Amino acid sequence: MSFLIFFNNQTMETIKQALFTGWNLMRWLRFGFGIFFAVQAFQTYDTLISFVAAFFLLTAITNTGCCGNKSCAVRNVQKNTIKSEEEEFAEIK
Repeated sequence: MSFLIFFNNQTMETIKQALFTGWNLMRWLRFGFGIFFAVQAFQTYDTLISFVAAFFLLTAITNTGCCGNKSCAVRNVQKNTIKSEEEEFAEIK
């Protein structure tokens, strides 16, 4: 059974677009750290470092994480351009 049976063409194009576009400095750094930790885990036979490598590689490839999907970005506050009517208040004695 082929892996491609479960995905249609539109889904595959969406996955390709997500994987191959939007590579910025942080994404390249996470990818580099993932490769570095993977090589170190392979050389030292360390399981913990391999999990760290998998984490960095997964966040780089899928572009997830705090800095990847702009979840830490401050929202742009748009000024209200509609003039509100001034309310008149009466003084109560």
